[in-house]
Amino acid sequence: MPVIHRLSKIFQPTLVVPKNAIIKHQDVTSKSQRLMLEQGLIRQAGNGTFYILPLLQRSLQKTVTLVDYHMQRYAVAEKLTLPTLTSADLWRKSGRFESAGPELMKTTDRHEKVQILGPTHEESITALLASISPISYRQFPLRLYQITTKFRDEMKPRFGLMRAKEFLMKDLYTFDVGTKQAQETYEVVDEAYRKFFDTLGVPYVKVSGDSGLMGGSTSHEYHFLSEVGEDQLIHCNACGISFNQEKLDPNGQCANCRSDKFTRQTGIEIAHAFILEDKYSKTLGAKFLDQTGKPSVLQMGCYGIGITRLIAASIEVLSSAQDIRWPLAIAPFKVCLIPPKKGSKEEAVAGPWLENILEEMNRLPALQSDVVVDDRTSMTIGKRLIDARKTGFPVIVVVSGKSAHRGHESFEVFNTLKGTQADLDFNETLAEVKRICDC
Repeated sequence: MPVIHRLSKIFQPTLVVPKNAIIKHQDVTSKSQRLMLEQGLIRQAGNGTFYILPLLQRSLQKTVTLVDYHMQRYAVAEKLTLPTLTSADLWRKSGRFESAGPELMKTTDRHEKVQILGPTHEESITALLASISPISYRQFPLRLYQITTKFRDEMKPRFGLMRAKEFLMKDLYTFDVGTKQAQETYEVVDEAYRKFFDTLGVPYVKVSGDSGLMGGSTSHEYHFLSEVGEDQLIHCNACGISFNQEKLDPNGQCANCRSDKFTRQTGIEIAHAFILEDKYSKTLGAKFLDQTGKPSVLQMGCYGIGITRLIAASIEVLSSAQDIRWPLAIAPFKVCLIPPKKGSKEEAVAGPWLENILEEMNRLPALQSDVVVDDRTSMTIGKRLIDARKTGFPVIVVVSGKSAHRGHESFEVFNTLKGTQADLDFNETLAEVKRICDC
């Protein structure tokens, strides 16, 4: 039997802001951070660290599930978990212990061994392959990914979950027997990314990026366009390619055609893709046995999606100044039902209609466990409607006194994704919810 979710039982410590008050949140640097704080989705734990509260945790789990599906279905990748701590010796071998800079978080154990709190795991995954090398060429391509907490000692954490010291990330590492095969894998993963972002429904752009600290020959970044984005994205009006400003040549021209006629946009990077070649596999000894039985160095790729950053960036892009707006696929709940106030004359007559509509919605697989009832009936319908709008539930259904008479019942259905409202009968309401929720 489906679980009935009730808002009165959900821990959502909202920040009450008096009407017309001017509130200055210290260290709040983005719209998404402010809205999530005010609506009880996050709380600050420290400088650059946050508590993920129950409603946002639901969104987080939905995002993880969606990423899992696309990585396994379209990238044909397997999930694993790598250690959070990686020996500093591996980072020294790869050359990144010194080059990574002060953002690299380190800890020393009781034996004076330095460990790295991983911001990324190229060294760790390559060491795993090296420990069982050489592997037969028949086992490739090999595509392994994880979704884990990462650490980065940001000097100035900002924008809430978009630039934090601790964050959740999906990182996929691929191993191929040659450069041609590595390029084929790159295209497969890029297509999986396209399908994922299309499902999410937030407009994005893909641009050529600088390989930088990661190394390798090929790099692309995926961005949501936003004023708070930290990356300057350039579209060359002459040759049509798009790239991060970091890839301008020394003369400030397009490296592809030498033009300086650009269109500029600001983006939030939410994913990246790299062909690493043998930067790590050669140094750390990850090899395979080719068809002649000769050991050869593996070709690598790295593909990341910032999970917590993606959610925050989605809210940043879609929301108004007052109300959160979610991608439908990762909203904490898709539907919020609001019954009458306790003790009102509408309570008795609307109660059965609430049970009926909840029962019918729970019959739909796409809505099971995705409907929440705002049972805080000591509050007026109007106050709860404002809260539901602010929290951003995609569909809000008010079950009030208008629902009293069979054959003449009426429900107020609010589509917050489109900003529309309609008075509908019982069957029309169910049909409209199915249409909005794509079920």
